Amino acid sequence: MSASENRRLSRRLALVAIGMFGFAFALVPFYNQICVALGINSIESASAVTNTQVDRSRTVTIELDSNTHDLPWRFRPLQGYVTVHPGELTTVEYEIVNVREAPVTGQAVPSYGPQRAGEYFQKVECFCFTQQTLQPGETRRMPVVFVVDPKLPRDVNTIALSYTFFEVAGRGGKS
Repeated sequence: MSASENRRLSRRLALVAIGMFGFAFALVPFYNQICVALGINSIESASAVTNTQVDRSRTVTIELDSNTHDLPWRFRPLQGYVTVHPGELTTVEYEIVNVREAPVTGQAVPSYGPQRAGEYFQKVECFCFTQQTLQPGETRRMPVVFVVDPKLPRDVNTIALSYTFFEVAGRGGKS
């Protein structure tokens, strides 16, 4: 191969790499719009609680977990678990501390175990709906208000609720 062919191939490969990066960057808002359109995996809005009947004949244990992904925060639930009756409005709190010497913005993403339990877990209020900016050394307590739908299958007695905070790149101290 000649030097000019190598340069031409290098340019083409660089364009392909830039195109792949741009495509990957565009996938995030595209994915969010698809989720909104289909009404699935919505982490940005509260659930509409339709059934207010509390099923006192059964209890469900909600195990609380917290994680950060490459984020300089200490993040933990204030209790390890709660026991609730399906249909009962419940509030739990998480605590977060920014240990970096600069403001940091993060976004929490919830996950559920078993996965099918997520469709029966209705969040009324959650810190995961918005990005959170913490100043250096700031400590914040954040509530999650939820209802477990009474239609939850009877064989599900425990739900693991886990939040993972990811840093929002380029946000720093902006609110």
